[in-house]
Amino acid sequence: MSASNGAQSVKLSLPLQYQQDLFQELRANDVLVVLARGLGLMRLVTNLLHSYDAAGNNLIVIVGAEERENSWIGESLAEHAAISMSPKARGLTVVNTDFQNVGTREKMYASGGIFSVTSQILVVDLLTGLLQPDMVTGLVVLHADRVVATSLEAFILRVYRQKNKNGFLKAFSDNPDPFTTGFSPLTNMLRNLFLKKASLWPRFHVTVAQSLEGKKKAEVIELEVPMTDSMKDIQTAIMECVEVSIHELKKSNPGLEMDDWNLDSALLKNFDVIVRRQLDPNWHRVSWKTRQIVSDLTVLRAMLAFVLNLDAVSFLQHLDTIHAAHSPAPGSTRQTQSPWLFLDAAQTIFDTARRRVYSASAKAAAKDDNIDSLRPVLEELPKWALLAEVLEEIDRDLYFEPPNRDDSNGTILIMCSNTDTCRQLRDYLQTMHVKPKVEKTSDDNDDEDAHKPSAAFMMRRRLRNYLKWKRQFAQVNATLFTENQKALNGAADNRPGVGGFRGGRAPANKRRRVRGGGNIGTMSGRADNGSIAQFFEKPSEVADLMAEVQITEEEAKQKDEVIADPLDDMEDYFQLYEMQDLVVIHAYEGDEDEHILEELKPRYIIMYEPDAAFIRRVEVYRSSHNDRNVRVYFLYYGGSVEEQRYLSSVRREKDTFTKLIKERGSMSLVMTVDPHGIEDPQEAFLRTVNTRIAGGGRLAATAEPPRVVVDVREFRSSLPSLLHGRSMVIVPCMLTVGDYILSPNICIERKSVSDLISSFKDGRLYNQAETMFQHYKSPMLLIEFDQNKSFTLEPFADLSASINPANSNNVPGDLQSKLVLLTLAFPRLRIIWSSSPYQTAEIFESLKAQEDEPDPIAAVRAGLEGDARAEDQAFNQGPQDMLATVPGVTPQNMKNIALEVENVREVANMTVAELEPLVGRAAGTKIHEFFNRNVMEEED
Repeated sequence: MSASNGAQSVKLSLPLQYQQDLFQELRANDVLVVLARGLGLMRLVTNLLHSYDAAGNNLIVIVGAEERENSWIGESLAEHAAISMSPKARGLTVVNTDFQNVGTREKMYASGGIFSVTSQILVVDLLTGLLQPDMVTGLVVLHADRVVATSLEAFILRVYRQKNKNGFLKAFSDNPDPFTTGFSPLTNMLRNLFLKKASLWPRFHVTVAQSLEGKKKAEVIELEVPMTDSMKDIQTAIMECVEVSIHELKKSNPGLEMDDWNLDSALLKNFDVIVRRQLDPNWHRVSWKTRQIVSDLTVLRAMLAFVLNLDAVSFLQHLDTIHAAHSPAPGSTRQTQSPWLFLDAAQTIFDTARRRVYSASAKAAAKDDNIDSLRPVLEELPKWALLAEVLEEIDRDLYFEPPNRDDSNGTILIMCSNTDTCRQLRDYLQTMHVKPKVEKTSDDNDDEDAHKPSAAFMMRRRLRNYLKWKRQFAQVNATLFTENQKALNGAADNRPGVGGFRGGRAPANKRRRVRGGGNIGTMSGRADNGSIAQFFEKPSEVADLMAEVQITEEEAKQKDEVIADPLDDMEDYFQLYEMQDLVVIHAYEGDEDEHILEELKPRYIIMYEPDAAFIRRVEVYRSSHNDRNVRVYFLYYGGSVEEQRYLSSVRREKDTFTKLIKERGSMSLVMTVDPHGIEDPQEAFLRTVNTRIAGGGRLAATAEPPRVVVDVREFRSSLPSLLHGRSMVIVPCMLTVGDYILSPNICIERKSVSDLISSFKDGRLYNQAETMFQHYKSPMLLIEFDQNKSFTLEPFADLSASINPANSNNVPGDLQSKLVLLTLAFPRLRIIWSSSPYQTAEIFESLKAQEDEPDPIAAVRAGLEGDARAEDQAFNQGPQDMLATVPGVTPQNMKNIALEVENVREVANMTVAELEPLVGRAAGTKIHEFFNRNVMEEED
């Protein structure tokens, strides 16, 4: 199919000049578009797709789209078709796991249209010929920054370009960072995408700046909010913990490149990912302390955001859960606890967070006769009061100075970073004028605070819930301690001086943790090993606090949170509001925010937390509509991590685009197709990706290219792509035995280390080995490691032991021991150790050197009973995997069950007599007992 060039007759919704220029460039050329976040990438994509959809004779495939993007594209194409009244437009068809019927997919492809296909399905359809590559008009690739050399998307593009040299190919991305990491990253990315040209559109692009900075600019009011002294102290203390942690990492790992490991970089979203990526190749060699610090960095960086976003009570509860998760087990030493918990800064974090919620009564402290008396403080977030002032200002403006009539709705839109903050603001706005009547001290000013918005109601309710939670938490903690102590005492060696505790006593710090009926520590206490001790309020303290925040009459009148409302009294609580009266609180959702702006048409926008991309979306929204006025209130904490992250993100994006522009200006021509149009994408892949082939030479020419039969479930990995890059023909099939069939004799079961552990746990590997020996002379087990991680089992030793510890049959939990048992059970089983998928591809090539080519039909039939056909395997794999774990179900009788029974529920309800013809008497009894065991126990 050929693309129609009649785009001029199609009505588009691209009002800005840079959007029109970019659209024309896309229609004319195959290009990689890198657009700054917030400049309307999805709007551009949907208009481009509509221009092809309106022609009606095209087959367009979208690669890499997420579920929410499919919804966006589908709705936009339907709107475009309705507006332009295009009779040939068909809209979007999403092809995912719901389309199990191969015949249905083949008919849809043949009829044409726009399809968004998951990568795993698309690569199989292309390889099997279900979708002929030469019939595709073009591919549209989203999230092009994710297309690395070994990705499934790169595999799809290689297969497409191998058989279709004329179809168009257009790639999009709004994340420029991946294009600047590594050596010549833009050049390599263009090779992966089989493109020659990159089009870069930062915010400072001349056309973009002129389009957004014209006469129709949005009114922006910037409001800097000062943090409270407590918030400053906590933030400073957390930053100190982060700085010390980074310093300890540098000191413990001097051989790594750590120029970017500093406090400024620690504010980046992916800092802990960068650190872990550098340590992964030597992860088995790093000390326990290094591993713990890497984990702690993630926790500490999250705390930096939570101290600004969470209310005081929720933040204290979060700290309690962190401390519980990092608390040492009974009998532990200083070396088995997070290092940052031993710092004075950590003490500051916990004590200050607690004082924000409650503190000792001033009168009790002065008299020094009732030190257990605590008084609620309930510090409010400074942004709450400012938000109330902004809303009050908007109300005054609407009343005294009504705006000129325009196309805006007058809705107030409040944007937050996540849904938790949305719920918090909703609770605050609903209750900020509710004044619980409490006893006032003489210095309280009734007149001043009578009409002032306050979070007292919300905070009192949260403190009550927190105290109830803490009471249950203390009980669970005491129970766990008792059980752990019993386990330790039972495991202790009775010989003098070996194991256990002297005199049968627990360590001093453990005894101290349960004094006073589980109320341990003081407000600033430390355990005996020097770390911060867990704090539990005494019963008298909890009673005093609960008395202080008891439910008042005003609070009792408030309606509880609606969970399941029968709607019997719907008229009392629900009604339709005018758009003028709406206050909408919404979380940032990327491109979805454009829909929110277009649907609500807000006149007032309050950015409760800064987001550079949303600011640009507002600019695009305002510049696109002459008849809509927008006022934006931009709130941020001055001198906070929030402000630093925002400024760093803007600066980093600018620097990234600058690097991309420089590389594009100096890079050589990217050759993806030679002047005669005969370049083989496989050759390019071998030459540019697989450097293990000396000089990039071509493999020895043979009369027929080597063939590998691959199970369709294996296309989640990168190995099929690498095999295809080595000029092997990949034949996707639904295999019952093995994952890769290299020859009539060689069958290989591939396992990652994590999959190997789970296979040992459920016994699946033994069944797989047994079936391979039944049908092939040379079965092999491939154990494949990740390329950038350590080539050793040491990092997985603890994991394997914890997943499947030593059991009653004396089977050791250690992974190496289980492998020994496997080889003892199957002496002829060969085990292949591979450090990466690249090495696996080399091993497969050498194994096939002197072997005949496999027969795909025979490979599919292997494992099928009797005259069963390959088509009989087209069952849903999920229920089969679930049923395979049931005692009595084996690979041999699974087929009988699948052919005769509709679903798992029907199996569960069958009697032994009904199961016997399918699986036999013994297996039927096991299956029936498994599904009816709990019912029988309850009846007993």
